[in-house]
Amino acid sequence: MTRFWLGGYGAPMDGTAEGIGLLAGDEGAPTALSYRGAVTRTPSPSWLAQHPALDVVYAALEGDAVVQAFVRTGESTLRPLGEPVEAGDSVCHVAVSPRGDFVVASCYGDGRVVRIGVDADGRLIPDAANKAAELRAALLGEPLETSAPAGVAAAASDPYTGSRTASGDERTSHAHAAAFLRDGRIATTDLGFDLVRIWRPGPAGLALDHEVVLPQGTGPRHMVVHPSGHLHVVTEYSCEVFTLAAGRDGTWAVVSSVLSSPIAEIGTDSPAELARSRDGQFLYTALRGSNTIAALRVRGAGEGLEPFALADSGVDWPRHHLVHEGKLLVAGQRSETIALLDLDERTGAPLGIRHQAPAPTPTHFLLVR
Repeated sequence: MTRFWLGGYGAPMDGTAEGIGLLAGDEGAPTALSYRGAVTRTPSPSWLAQHPALDVVYAALEGDAVVQAFVRTGESTLRPLGEPVEAGDSVCHVAVSPRGDFVVASCYGDGRVVRIGVDADGRLIPDAANKAAELRAALLGEPLETSAPAGVAAAASDPYTGSRTASGDERTSHAHAAAFLRDGRIATTDLGFDLVRIWRPGPAGLALDHEVVLPQGTGPRHMVVHPSGHLHVVTEYSCEVFTLAAGRDGTWAVVSSVLSSPIAEIGTDSPAELARSRDGQFLYTALRGSNTIAALRVRGAGEGLEPFALADSGVDWPRHHLVHEGKLLVAGQRSETIALLDLDERTGAPLGIRHQAPAPTPTHFLLVR
């Protein structure tokens, strides 16, 4: 039976979700997914992530500024594992390291990028080294040793927080997502400062390696690591997908960019998620506003993209989507529905809406492993 954990917004964030929910299909109709209720009573678990080896799920509790671990206790049940751990204002994304020894939380409200340790049982543990570094930086006023984009000064903070202040403009740091790169480093997006930051994990936490500056006003949001090693980044404000690659010296840079759709309406459309097919031949982004799914074909060795199709998402305000068994599952935050779209096996193009069902303010799908 196909099942997904479902993240969503609760009442404090103008939603109706009561916690992490369960979305499931019947044996005879696996694509006819329906909402089966909340499996936890958890406030606004807007993003979920799976431990690579344990039956443990991590949730960004966006309204509470914390990350919480949950352990699977039955076929379709979860219970809290340990206490919630502080992350930052409006924590909206959490990613688990490939070894499962820490998670990285991205905080939209204050721009913080926070490493949280994970013990052998999957419990979250505050990282004492990071906290010590944060206190030391606050007391000593240690600056970030990095070059800042024009009009932005480095903040007097430790590298692990990722916080920065703007000088000469009104931009504010908004960390939005993290992705683990093949060489062990970590990429994070800052939607407010138009940056992709590259971090090195170490004994003292996350150390800033360097930054890739995107054009001002693009708003980098979410990322996909391609099998080739390229990093694709979708931008919320300019409706583009930028492709980044690492040079021989390990420094990342933009190698190409393309509009997600030739008819995307900048200023009206607002891309949310970026997902890829399993083989890496196709990428899909959702345009909130026109409520469409844009399909892009990957060219060369992953360094180029070409938009080739646009389709109705089947929902209002497509907040998240993923590719599963040749279909596209889409979460409609405002319509409070989910939709399942068929994908052409040969061309990758969305073919049409196969199924729709109600779900309380859905924001994220996670396949039940």
